[in-house]
Formats: sequence, C-alpha cells, structure tokens
Amino acid sequence: MGFYPQPNDYVCGPFALKHALVTLGRLVDEDKIATIAKTHWWSGTDEIKLARAARAFDCDLPILRTRDGRRARRMLLDHLRRRIPVLLCVDDWSHWITAVRYEGSRFVVIDSNLDPVLNLLSWAQLDKRWAYLDHEYDEQDPPTIYDLHPVRPRFRVTVKADLSIARLRYLRRPENRLLSLHWNEYLEDLLEICRPRSALQENPLSMGEFLRRNQELILSRVTYWHGDIDRERVAKLLGNFRFVAETYGLVIPKNLTRRAVADMAILVTMAVIAMRGIDDLYGFGT
Repeated sequence: MGFYPQPNDYVCGPFALKHALVTLGRLVDEDKIATIAKTHWWSGTDEIKLARAARAFDCDLPILRTRDGRRARRMLLDHLRRRIPVLLCVDDWSHWITAVRYEGSRFVVIDSNLDPVLNLLSWAQLDKRWAYLDHEYDEQDPPTIYDLHPVRPRFRVTVKADLSIARLRYLRRPENRLLSLHWNEYLEDLLEICRPRSALQENPLSMGEFLRRNQELILSRVTYWHGDIDRERVAKLLGNFRFVAETYGLVIPKNLTRRAVADMAILVTMAVIAMRGIDDLYGFGT
C-alpha cells in the first residue's frame, strides 16, 4: 500500500510506523506491524506496542518529552534535518502521524486521516494538533505536553526518501493517484534493478540518464508486438519508475545496464498486459 489512507483509523499507529520505515528504504507489511504490535480494534496502538514493533524491524522508538513548545520544535527539527522520521501522537493523543521532512517553514507529514495522506503543515497547525493538555495532572491549569518518537534505525541506512515539498505536490495531483497508491510496489521492484548511490560505483546511471538512453528502445519493442498499446501510458509508467528512483537516489551500476533494460522491458510488458489483457497467442489462451 502506498500514500493513501486505510479504512480503519485504529491502525493509524502501524500505518505511521510503516511509512517511517519506508522513508528509510525498509519495506514492511502494515498487517505484520499490527500483528507484532498487537494492535486492538478498540484501544488501537500505544507507544509501547509501537516500540515493540519497531524493535522487530531493527529500529528503536524512544519517547522524548518536553513541556516547552519551542524546545519541542527544535527537537523535531534536529531529527528531520538528519532525515530521521518521527512519529507524533496528535489530536489529544488519539491519532498517530509521521513527520518526514521540514522545508520552507513547513512540515511534510503523513496522516492516514487525509486523502492523500501526504500533507503540509505550518508550525502553528502542527503545534495545535500536537500539544496535549494534561488535565489529569491539573484540571484548572493543565500543563502542555509534547511527545515525539523518532524512528532510529539500528541498521546502516543506504536509501532514504527525499520527500520534498515539490515531490509531495507532484504526488498529490489526481493524475498521479496510482503512483501514490502503489508506491511500495514501484520501490520494491526498483530495489531489484537499482542500487543506492555509492562512492565505490564507477559511472553509475541515474534512472533519468538510463531512460534517456533506453526509453525509446523499451517503448518501441514493447509496443511492437501483438496489439494496440498506448505509448503515452507506457511512457507515464516509465516516468513513475524514474520519479521513485530519484526520490530514493537509486542508480543503475554500469555493469548491470543490459540486465536493467531487460528487467524494465519485462516489467513494462507485464503492466501492459494488466492494462489491456492479451489476445490468444500461439494457441495459448484458447
């Protein structure tokens, strides 16, 4: 599942943790997170349950607490500048969201209550949702509490999502809904074809350069065989692969270029079959 909300809000905790892990390049099934966390349909998922699930995926999920809004903002910014996603319990501690970036005085957050879930919040908007008034401590003059839960990986992170404001706006366009919805599928396939950029690689190809050299070849061969195939839709599909690859900084090693051409042609062919089906071929399908 990609950047679109789920029907049951009680799984907002596993949803938030899943997207934090995805920004770190770790693909995790949301249902598996809910199973490990022991999410309950009535009580949802608290920070203890989420920390248990995070540990199962080689991450720590500490709780950091402050009663100073300015300090809370500084703590959050410190993690986001290091590209560490942070889970925030908001709306009077009833809902989990994931903060993944700060840019241009706004926060990029992933919120399962929205459609699509990618959203921009000013500090005033985030502060209003994040601040919790502890009436149990003092009914007349409740102190304000800010809790943040950074998702700190124990593993060496080789790919991190660069969910900039420009990329967020692109994903929120109606014509890119399918890309948002199937984001994890694109990423999973690309991780089989591409590699994280490394100083040890010799002249790797970005996905943009790879497609500049090979897109016409892939398009011409896929659209040639047996049937009327929409070239524009195929080109759009290849553009989606490029967008996801560039979001994570994935490249194609020079020695794997020929295999990458074959792999992309296979993926595109299977997508075309899914789009329009296939006629009887060589006696098969009758």
